[in-house]
Amino acid sequence: MKADAESPGDVVASPIGTADIPQIANIELLFFAYRAFTGDPDRILTRFGFGRAHHRALFFVSRRPGMTVAELITILGITKQSLSRVLRQLIQSGHIRQITGRSDRRQRHLYPTKAGHELILELSQPQSRRIADALHACGLADSEAVSCFMQAMIDADDRKLLDAIATATG
Repeated sequence: MKADAESPGDVVASPIGTADIPQIANIELLFFAYRAFTGDPDRILTRFGFGRAHHRALFFVSRRPGMTVAELITILGITKQSLSRVLRQLIQSGHIRQITGRSDRRQRHLYPTKAGHELILELSQPQSRRIADALHACGLADSEAVSCFMQAMIDADDRKLLDAIATATG
């Protein structure tokens, strides 16, 4: 028998709760925290016609100036095709420069320009402020506990990437 507008069919009327998913409240909090965390930069990015992919690419190029396109693809976990449009826009807008490798001319090294550097600072300041305000609101003197929590959430392969970035940036 086919369900119609009057018949609920196979709908579930009861909400998912902690009996179904023990950490449901924290999952919900992460959704809203992520929206708040990305909201400020999203508003700034609209001035340039950019989105979150542009933000991520510019962020990591700014963290490791001189990285290759291949390294950025690995860090972002995307395909070359997915990065192509974003990178082209960042280069055309003057936020990133792509320089051919000296020892291997097939490599393309990425550097933020002054405009790119200024933009990533503008995007990161409200995020940094939001983190500092949240730590203060929770009575935490520093971010060690939060950093530990987030690192524990990251997959092992991504932890290795994060360690490599930290090593390269000092």
